[in-house]
Amino acid sequence: MLERGHVDVVELHAGRGEWFCALAWAWLLGEQGRQAEALEVLAPYLATGWWTAVVAAAELLEGWGRVDAAIEIIRVRMEAGHPLALESYTRLLARHGRAKEAFTLLRPHVGEPSLLVVLVDVAAAAGRDEEAAALLEARADHRCSDLPWCCRGLDRDTAIGLLARIRERQGRTDEAIALLRTGSTMLLNNREQLAGLLARHGRLDELRAAAATDDSRYAVQALARLLEERGDVEGAIAAYRQANGPVTRDPNSAFELAQLLVRHGRGNEAIDVMRVQADAHNGDDWTLHTLSDLCLDRGRPGDGLAHLDALDAARGGEEDWDLYWIRLPLIAARDGVDEAITQVRSHPDGATSYAAPHIAELLAGAGRTEEAIAVLEQHAHANSHDLAGYLIDVDRVEDALAVLQRYTTRPLELSDGT
Repeated sequence: MLERGHVDVVELHAGRGEWFCALAWAWLLGEQGRQAEALEVLAPYLATGWWTAVVAAAELLEGWGRVDAAIEIIRVRMEAGHPLALESYTRLLARHGRAKEAFTLLRPHVGEPSLLVVLVDVAAAAGRDEEAAALLEARADHRCSDLPWCCRGLDRDTAIGLLARIRERQGRTDEAIALLRTGSTMLLNNREQLAGLLARHGRLDELRAAAATDDSRYAVQALARLLEERGDVEGAIAAYRQANGPVTRDPNSAFELAQLLVRHGRGNEAIDVMRVQADAHNGDDWTLHTLSDLCLDRGRPGDGLAHLDALDAARGGEEDWDLYWIRLPLIAARDGVDEAITQVRSHPDGATSYAAPHIAELLAGAGRTEEAIAVLEQHAHANSHDLAGYLIDVDRVEDALAVLQRYTTRPLELSDGT
């Protein structure tokens, strides 16, 4: 609404318990140099102790350069025992030259995985990398016997990954690599970290070796990205296409290869890659979406529909709505929006609430937003946000607000003190 100039509407509802209006209005006031007014807008929300409002106010204050005030409101919630406040408080301290203080506060909480991550992050600025490393080394020597309960998620491999992060930033790259290769199970997170580390330091031969033996996709992905950055596009493509590589079995790797091909003007090859995946994973809607989008982008909607028809036939011709609607943009591109809608209406689910937003999207994309609204109004309860968005698009702001207030969660009560 702000983008369309409805400032007065946002201001009005900011004080009526509509949090997102209040937040947007506060940001706008801050940009206009009206900081005191911005804080007044958030004050009723802050008075409830609501953590989301506390974080938003702290971000505003920090952005205005009022760091001490930002620290103070987080400190109050920390001392009240909010479970997320210590992490926010210590990161805020570290960002503003108080990393040593942050480290000291975090030191008693090394058994909590999320806080240990923060401790590792602030250790360098605090000049206490070695102390953090010693804590991690002690944990890395422990052998968990009952995961995940033994160490509450802070297992040996997690400790090794954090220790490797410290060694890398100390310039001790070989040690970091060795650590990541010694994990008891070589967790996927550690494999991803190792691949990224090898790529950052240009260790091409080691990365190639990892890509050839690692059954995760991370080493191949890192190798392909590094080769592409160096201008070796064919080498990057070959990394994905190596024999028994992840592209042969993993739709995510196939998607990455397709995106690589598209970036270098080889969209038709990208379609071939995703068609193979669609054949191998018949019924995988994500794969079919990707294939269809590629066909649309290349101006080949007919080919996309042919692939979908063949897959539909292989499934016995019974296509649920979750898969059927993927073909709608292709039909619209080839035969027009009206034909697409006609075909929708022939589907058993074509008149349902979950079909309505897809029909509306076709109509709105053709500039027929009022028709899109009419479709959604028949199923307003299930599609209130989509309906409100289109109403705002045609400047029917009050109607949009009425829809949201009628069908969505009630706004935050500002007077209950919770």
